[in-house]
Amino acid sequence: MPDIWFYHLEKTPLPQVLPDLLEKVVQKGWRAYVHGHEDDKIDALNGQLWTYNPASFLAHGLESEGSASRQPVLLGTSGAMANSPQVYVSVAPVDLPDVSGMERCLVVFEGADDDHLAWARMQWKRMKSEGLDLAYWKQNTQGRWEKMQ
Repeated sequence: MPDIWFYHLEKTPLPQVLPDLLEKVVQKGWRAYVHGHEDDKIDALNGQLWTYNPASFLAHGLESEGSASRQPVLLGTSGAMANSPQVYVSVAPVDLPDVSGMERCLVVFEGADDDHLAWARMQWKRMKSEGLDLAYWKQNTQGRWEKMQ
């Protein structure tokens, strides 16, 4: 089973956090699928990944564009995961797929969004009841990640 890590955003918004998480995924030689539920939000994340750091390049693409299967990081709303990822990243309250064959599953949610927070709590409870090994990371007041017990 994969590592399942929940990331609770408190200080820094998703468009600023996601590039760092994805860079770590790619550094490990893994592919990632970023799953959202609204095309306009996925498009905004796509734009952010092109411009977040002028000194960096994070190869990625949208599942609605060509060559989805070749993308190291693929963003989409269908959940199809055409790039055969080792890491699944949920950035919205979506139905989580079977991730049993993956290396890692990241559930990233914004604490200020009550619906997203409630959904993340439901996912945590469900996965915990299934006996899965979960980790919970929360941003402190400086925006650094702290693993909670």
